[in-house]
Amino acid sequence: MEEKSLYEVIGGEATVRKIVETFYPIVQENSVIGPLFPADIMPVKEKQFLFLTQFFGGPPLYSEQYGHPMMRARHLPFEITRERADAWLGCMKKALSTIELDKQLQAILLERLSGPAYHFINS
Repeated sequence: MEEKSLYEVIGGEATVRKIVETFYPIVQENSVIGPLFPADIMPVKEKQFLFLTQFFGGPPLYSEQYGHPMMRARHLPFEITRERADAWLGCMKKALSTIELDKQLQAILLERLSGPAYHFINS
């Protein structure tokens, strides 16, 4: 039996797109991390879609377009604190709940995303 990637289990491209489209309005309204993001959020959303697709085991879209993700290095220009990492994860939790992703899958995705979120802390 062939094992499915997390990307396939959650519903592939359509679900990742739905996550990103739901997540960023929540982020923009968040007083802790919203100010870190540009007014034109579209390029950020597209990069996040490419990254999450790859991160969850889908096609390596981010690497094909931008090279190795090197996410910690890409986040160094921004002051990432524990509070901001928590806020980012809180926004993601709200987005996953809003799209009504299966609760067990929500927990798996949040666990998977917590590693990078806390790894980016630089202040």
